[in-house]
Amino acid sequence: MIRVLLAATLVANGLAAAEIPSAASVAQLAEAGRCREAMPLLKAVFAKVTEPAQKKRLGLDAVRCAVNLDDTDTAGDFVRALKKQFPRDPEVLYVAVHVFSDLSIRSSRELWMIAPGSYQMHELNAEAMEAQGKPDDALEEYREVLKKEPNLHGIHYRIGRLLLSGPNKDAMKEEARHEFEQELKVDPSSAGAEYVLGELARQDQQTETAIQHFSRATKLDPEFLDALVGLGRALIEGGRSGDAIAPLQAATKLQPDNPAAHFYLATAYQRSGRAEDAGREFALQQQANEKAQRAKQEAQAAATGKEKP
Repeated sequence: MIRVLLAATLVANGLAAAEIPSAASVAQLAEAGRCREAMPLLKAVFAKVTEPAQKKRLGLDAVRCAVNLDDTDTAGDFVRALKKQFPRDPEVLYVAVHVFSDLSIRSSRELWMIAPGSYQMHELNAEAMEAQGKPDDALEEYREVLKKEPNLHGIHYRIGRLLLSGPNKDAMKEEARHEFEQELKVDPSSAGAEYVLGELARQDQQTETAIQHFSRATKLDPEFLDALVGLGRALIEGGRSGDAIAPLQAATKLQPDNPAAHFYLATAYQRSGRAEDAGREFALQQQANEKAQRAKQEAQAAATGKEKP
């Protein structure tokens, strides 16, 4: 019987170093369903084993045992350790999805049991409604959050995004704009709110206002790609192509395969009289477009199981 449960789990977890069993025998104990006895041994042996196949087997066994024992902290610790060592392993990623999903479900149930009327519960409900494609229900829940916590960061922003994502987004534009402005009142560091306000102003041909919002967004988050591209585009539209070059160069460095960044940088160069630089950027835009198209075709082929044309 797995060597008498590995010598009574090494005398009730004394775990003398010289007596720690082999990885295979510990795995057998766990896979036989003796998780309570196996868990302390799994922890000890996993920390010492270096051979990849053995480490992966022990780690996966430990995750399954921890879940069976309702030890969510240990399950999460082993999943993180496995992902660190095997970041592209499909089996590890599959287990990670299920473990974190299970942890999320358990925590949400606990929240509902402990504080069903809390703003956190309303926020969780709103996120669930969004995921289910029920924007009206999500909006109602987010507004309940604000009734309880008027200064909570991010909620006005989410409401604004929902208003702009619906079929009547043009009719909702002013209401959404108000929500983003309210977000900046409670959170002046919201680069996302500044960016969306900039894009709304640009669409309304309020170029200088757009430039101000995009500029603030890039100062708050210097690696905000969309804000950098938006700033460059607004500067071009405002007749300031020379000023547009710097943010657009930053955008192409952040994401070299972004077609829009290369297009607007090429346009800025062209309007600034830098024909050679413009030609290079237009060529890079074409390459980026072709790469994006290939990636789309490969993703579609993988999803349908068909060979790439």
